[in-house]
Amino acid sequence: MDSIRRPAVSGTFYSDDARELDEELTTYFDRAAPSTQKLYKAVIAPHAGTIFSGPVAAQAYKVLEGYRDQIKKVVLLGPSHRVAFEGMALSEDDGWETPLGEVPLDKEGAQSIENCPGVFKPRRAHALEHIVEIHLPFLQKALESFTLLPIVVGDARPEDVAEVLKKVWGGDETLIVISSDLSHYLSYDDAKKVDAQTSKNIINLKGNLLQWNDCCGRIPIQGLLLVAGERGLKAEILDYRNSGDTAGPHEKVVGYGAYGFYS
Repeated sequence: MDSIRRPAVSGTFYSDDARELDEELTTYFDRAAPSTQKLYKAVIAPHAGTIFSGPVAAQAYKVLEGYRDQIKKVVLLGPSHRVAFEGMALSEDDGWETPLGEVPLDKEGAQSIENCPGVFKPRRAHALEHIVEIHLPFLQKALESFTLLPIVVGDARPEDVAEVLKKVWGGDETLIVISSDLSHYLSYDDAKKVDAQTSKNIINLKGNLLQWNDCCGRIPIQGLLLVAGERGLKAEILDYRNSGDTAGPHEKVVGYGAYGFYS
């Protein structure tokens, strides 16, 4: 029998009712700016609850609408929040479920990187983690059908992340997604200043300038920026807001950025 990972954060980070979730996502996508029709190889998108970061995440995925039937594989990396470990964790499941249906995992892709430095398969790393799961409804809304290669990144070297990405880079059928929020719990004005510098470093592919408190997905972002630089990709900011703009007070906010990478 296939092993299916059931949702861990539906009903908390996002609605566990399929119709309600679809309506919420439709609202976010309808309000996002139209696609520029660029062929984005990779995006960075936030992973907070949909009420907070949903509008920004939707903008990251809205840009895919022009070639939604072309993308067949999604490689999604993000930082571990629940379990401390060294390296990068693959999922042992055959598929992941959300209220919108099941997404099959890319088993061949996983096999191609399971011998890379730092890669292993601890089920505990994925069991309660939200950084991949929160993106799946957006991807299900944005794309027609796809396989998923989810990777939770612990204490790893950006260079090792880069090597993994190179092996699964693929062609136009493969989308790379990095899951990350920006600054945490600064005042509204301070967050905008810090996040502006972080955004500048990201779009200039200056991963070495990112500090540990600039973005929780610093290590996978740095890995992506290494490969993007080697392959001559350009980057642009698609959207920026913080929780003070979406659904929270201004005293302590979390920053959310969406970025696209293209040739």
